[in-house]
Amino acid sequence: MQAKKRYLILFSAGVCLILLFYLQGPASRRTPNRGDDPHPHWPHFSDPLRAFIPWDQTETEDYNVRVSPRHKRDDNSGAYKCRMDSCFDFSLCGSNGFKVYVYPQQKGEKISESYRNILSSIESSRFYTSDPGQACLFVLNLDTLDRDQLSPQYVHNLKTKIQNLNLWNNGRNHLIFNLYSGTWPDYTEDLGFEIGQAMLAKASISTENFRPDFDISIPLFSKDHPRTGGDRGYLKYNTIPPFRKYVLVFKGKRYLTGIGSDTRNALHHVHNAEDVVLLTTCKHGKDWQKHKDARCDKDNAEYDRYDYKEMLHNSTFCLVPRGRRLGSFRFLEALQAACVPVMLSNGWELPFSEIIDWHTAAVIGDERLLLQIPSTVRSIHQDRILSLRQQTQFLWEAYFSSVEKIVLTTLEIIQDRVLQHNARSTLMWNRLPGGLFTLPQFSSYLGDFPFFYSVLGKQAISVEMIVVRAGFTASDVLTMFLYQIIVLWNCDKPLPAKHRWPATSVPVIVIEGESKVMSSRFLPYDNIRTDAVLSLDEDTVLSTTEVDFAFTVWQIFPERIVGYPARSHFWDSNKERWGYTSKWTNDYSMVLTGAAFYHRYYNYLYTQYLPGSLKSMVDQLSNCEDILMNFLVSAVTKMPPIKVTQKKQYKETMMGQTSRASRWADPDHFAQRQMCMNKFASWFGTMPLVHSQMRLDPVLFKDQVSILRKKYRDIERL
Repeated sequence: MQAKKRYLILFSAGVCLILLFYLQGPASRRTPNRGDDPHPHWPHFSDPLRAFIPWDQTETEDYNVRVSPRHKRDDNSGAYKCRMDSCFDFSLCGSNGFKVYVYPQQKGEKISESYRNILSSIESSRFYTSDPGQACLFVLNLDTLDRDQLSPQYVHNLKTKIQNLNLWNNGRNHLIFNLYSGTWPDYTEDLGFEIGQAMLAKASISTENFRPDFDISIPLFSKDHPRTGGDRGYLKYNTIPPFRKYVLVFKGKRYLTGIGSDTRNALHHVHNAEDVVLLTTCKHGKDWQKHKDARCDKDNAEYDRYDYKEMLHNSTFCLVPRGRRLGSFRFLEALQAACVPVMLSNGWELPFSEIIDWHTAAVIGDERLLLQIPSTVRSIHQDRILSLRQQTQFLWEAYFSSVEKIVLTTLEIIQDRVLQHNARSTLMWNRLPGGLFTLPQFSSYLGDFPFFYSVLGKQAISVEMIVVRAGFTASDVLTMFLYQIIVLWNCDKPLPAKHRWPATSVPVIVIEGESKVMSSRFLPYDNIRTDAVLSLDEDTVLSTTEVDFAFTVWQIFPERIVGYPARSHFWDSNKERWGYTSKWTNDYSMVLTGAAFYHRYYNYLYTQYLPGSLKSMVDQLSNCEDILMNFLVSAVTKMPPIKVTQKKQYKETMMGQTSRASRWADPDHFAQRQMCMNKFASWFGTMPLVHSQMRLDPVLFKDQVSILRKKYRDIERL
């Protein structure tokens, strides 16, 4: 009996020791000197529950073994905690909207060409104001682009100069542009002066120093980057399958020592000299031979064998490794060449990451997994490659092809933050035509823009008719889809009495405009309720059949101008300027708005997007408004207008009208249109008009079949 009691006591003691070991063992097994409480306590469940904290924001040793960029950023004090609600004064943007003021240039201050292009882009934009009292945002006229102390563009004593500005206010509501920061050997992101509460539009910015929804990451661009316009992308047509001569290429400097050397020094491990061609050279700098390694001579020789542009245009993927700084010129070069960028720069906040979904246009790699890059890109399906390549072209032309587009994109992002109720959606930024041409002040509904009809499955069912200048014969143009008629009376003659207007089955609205103010025909009148607008000059004569067919075509192509009188442009090599021609040929690039359908959004874009200087020129000349509208629509769509079937007598009918005969035959009128072509091309920075040889006719038009089988029978008889 006593033995049983002893065994029972020993067994109970053993169970207690085991339970005690498992309950307190993990705490006792921790590494010493970690600051653990020597007397751990059970939690009190009556205590209030703490909010869940993500792992990268916790401050305990258990969770934060690896400190994240977000945690480092939040640990910093001062300007690094800035957000729009804490470091931006929204009240300055209330009464006058989003206006930008550029400080006047100070005497003796030199400005680089790149920074001058930035300031010129702002000053020529619709955001600019010369009155600081109306400004919502302020931009310095002190060159802050290059903050490398070894650079000849470095501005000395910048800290003192900025602090002496009367409107600085610790940087509040200020925007600072920067391309280069830091210097040898570490190339830090220090600008050499306190930015305070100013927003930073910076190239090569790291996620560690980037302040989300406050700073803006911009691309690194060269001094030769065009101010306006810019070349289009190199993808002229879609190649199926979308494979090129090389799978992956790179050609650039190799750094033997210092920051940025690790990644580029390792590229030779994946170079195979066949479809993966990664070339580096250490032949740069004054004393490169002092630091040359055993591979330098071989690398330099192979580097010289290949032409960079030939590689760029004949590769499916282009490697974009970091250099001394996180950003690289290779990024924009790859985008333009439709060579899908393979990003290899850990910690780089990609340009305009706030609005652009880079996973649709680039491959985001990891420097630590360099050896896996070739197999990764080889595994991407050809459909995906084609989609990536197409998106590179869209992004290049929409946001990166010129300094002006980079600057305007930056300003539009800030405006969306300020006017949040009118901010663009992600779809607007990442689909044609892009955020710069999709103004959310017009509407917040995608269906109100012609570019998104296919996405929403929408189709216009009615149309407004706008007649410019004088009288008309309503019975000639009324069709079953007509909603109302708007007459813009811009004549010197007085407005006729009501009883003299023809009787119509739809409302007729008469708007009296200023005489010879040509831009008034494209004002976004509140009376326009339909998406489709049929614009007619007062001397235009069209049958209902012609109008009906043109509207049917426009319903399929709502983003384009669809109409009748076509014109074309050409390059005059002798005079080295653009020319304008009205000759009847198979080639055209404009459809005049004297008889054309277009979407009402273009009235808003014409009024709000185009500068006052161009519209003033049109009004002074009483000419060229139709050319300017064609320039605008082609710049937006990157496509030509569409010419539809018209009766042969149209040209002769126009020339026979006494109200217009003198105008069309006037040589000064034609010379003015030549001048307009070149003025408009200069402002756009390129020639946006696109040539076309397509004319759309009704089905069975002119076919040898019974006329009763044809829907638009009257067109053939004209």
